[in-house]
Amino acid sequence: MSEHQLKDALEALKETGVRITPQRHAILEFLVDSMTHPTADDIYKALEGKFPNMSVATVYNNLRVFREVGLVKELTYGDASSRFDFITSDHYHVICESCGKIVDFSYPGLDEVEALAAHVTGFNVSHHRMEIYGTCKTCEMKETH
Repeated sequence: MSEHQLKDALEALKETGVRITPQRHAILEFLVDSMTHPTADDIYKALEGKFPNMSVATVYNNLRVFREVGLVKELTYGDASSRFDFITSDHYHVICESCGKIVDFSYPGLDEVEALAAHVTGFNVSHHRMEIYGTCKTCEMKETH
């Protein structure tokens, strides 16, 4: 885990006046550590042993706070539950159509897309999002055996 990322995120929360509770700290740390883009339920299940009094609602409320502060992105890909991604550098997502697994990848060459789109259309471009769909290796192996 990047201690630096967690420290910066906690600092950003403090600057916006958000109190750092032990649960909030643990949820944020889990997100920074997680490469799986967990659902609120995944986070709850991972932390319920450490915080028996914490509810799923607590997790959702904290994720909303993190989203509002700009630390977390809510990813919705048409399935029932949102997944949450700790915001690092710009990156894209490859999504397995079988199991829903999401993997990050970076392609700096695409950074120019916004400037080109702005130039061609005259829009004031704020951001872009790209998703690539396919089948992950694990699901591919299941299908071939």
